[in-house]
Amino acid sequence: QVQLVESGGGFVQPGGSLRLSCAASGSIFTINAMRWYRQAPGKERELVAGITSGGRTNYADSVKGRFTISRDNAKNTVFLQMNSLRPEDTAVYYCNADVYSYSSGPVARAYWGQGTQVTVSP
Repeated sequence: QVQLVESGGGFVQPGGSLRLSCAASGSIFTINAMRWYRQAPGKERELVAGITSGGRTNYADSVKGRFTISRDNAKNTVFLQMNSLRPEDTAVYYCNADVYSYSSGPVARAYWGQGTQVTVSP
């Protein structure tokens, strides 16, 4: 069994910063890509940022230059540093990871966290 637990969400004024964390735990052999998604009310879930096990990153155009994704492979943790936050960044942020567990064999399985709310408002 593998769990992803996010933390770090909250309320912030426009222009402020937040740092999200997502820790994976359980019967983990190794983790490939880790990603952050978000879903705003009435909208579809969208990819915000991703990072490979080797550290290669990609970002949605809407967050480039403001958000930074990073990871600590030793701790199976991924981070999202969010700066210059805007009201349109308000959403539930979800962590996603491609995990090889000791029970899954040679096939990676995608796991999701429960989500953490980020609200940007004056």
